[in-house]
Formats: sequence, C-alpha cells, structure tokens
Amino acid sequence: MKSYSKESAIFALVIKTRYIRMAKVGYLFRTNSESSDADREWMRRYGCVHIVEETIEHETLRPMWKQLMSNLGRGDEIVVSKFSDAVRGLRELAAFVELCRIKGVRIVSIHDRIDTRNELFPDTTAADVLWIVGALPEDIAALRKHSAHVEELQRNIKAPATPLVVSKAQRDQTIVDMYVNGHSLDDIWAISGFRSKSSIWRVLNQYGIKLDRGQTSGPRNKHKPKEDEGDDGNI
Repeated sequence: MKSYSKESAIFALVIKTRYIRMAKVGYLFRTNSESSDADREWMRRYGCVHIVEETIEHETLRPMWKQLMSNLGRGDEIVVSKFSDAVRGLRELAAFVELCRIKGVRIVSIHDRIDTRNELFPDTTAADVLWIVGALPEDIAALRKHSAHVEELQRNIKAPATPLVVSKAQRDQTIVDMYVNGHSLDDIWAISGFRSKSSIWRVLNQYGIKLDRGQTSGPRNKHKPKEDEGDDGNI
C-alpha cells in the first residue's frame, strides 16, 4: 500500500512539473483592430508567452497557423479568439482537435467560451459546443466574404501619388514635349497645374510652337490672363 502511495505521489509530481513547463501561445487572425486588441490583451493577461498574428492577406493559406501547428509541443496550451478564425472547416477542426488530443494540448477559445480542461468556462454546456460546431461553416463563410472585400478595397483604392515638384522651366518643357508628341489638350492640362487651358496656349506661343489643333492662334482673350495656379510649383 505504501509503495502504491509513493508511486502516486511521483506520478502527481511528474504531471505537475509537466504543466508548469508547458507554454501558452495565442493565435490572432486580424479582421477588426478593436476586437483584435482586446483579444491580444486577454491572451497577454492569461500568460501567453507568444502571440502569433495572421494578417487578412493570408486568409487562404494561413502560413502562421501552419507553423504554429507544427511547433506545438506536448502539454502546451493554445489560445484562439474563436475556432472560425483558426480553421477553414469542420474537417480542419476535427484534425486540430485530434492533434491536440494526441499531444495533450489544452485548447482555449475566447469567444466560443471553450476550455478543454473545463476550468475557464465551466458554464459552457455540450449543447453550446454543438451549436458552435454547427455554426462554424456559416462563420467561416462570413469571414471569407469580409476578407475578400478588404482585399478588393486594398487592390482598387490606392492613395494618390505624391506630386512631383518641378521648376517652371521643367513644367513648360513638359507641356511643349507633350503637345509636339500629339498628346490631347486635356492630358496636358491635367498635368500642368494650370486653372485654365489658355495658359497652355501661352506657354506654347512663348516657345514658338506651331499650333495645329484646337485654337490655332492661342488664347482668344487678349487681356492679361489670370494668375496661374502652380506657376512655380507642380506639374
């Protein structure tokens, strides 16, 4: 009997040491900066030694998640915001849970309120878990739709290029070169920085360019043109 008690004590010590040495690691899929910040703080307070962050551009391949899975050690803990952020379907969820079962990895899902050790969320019932699993495909579809929309916005809406600051002489030479090479007056006007097209004719007349389209003799108004915007600035 004494021998049995001694063996039990040794076994308990081994288990305790194992849990002390395990690493807590978090995984974040960034879709909303506000909720991501709150989840990151939750993981930090929980004691995660490292928080892996996946950006929305990698929604399909999930390279950071794959690296995390390959580096999980026996007895580690993994914390996710929710399962729909981590896996791409029920098959991946089953594979993930099985991997963690084999390695003795504790799973914590913050928003799903699931803890495989049943300590953090003791009120979560089996019915709650089944509901989460059933809703997983819908949650993943919504996440993919959101990711695709963000990628489309990033692809189609770009910040305007910074205007190139050039001298008045460089600007005038560009106007002359574009006119001689057959560019339309609208294109020349767009890069000139002038308020009116009459200033383009003034520059062309100044450089002795033969006008062969549009107004053939320059500006119709003979009075002094209004001060141009950007005469000494941008094209």
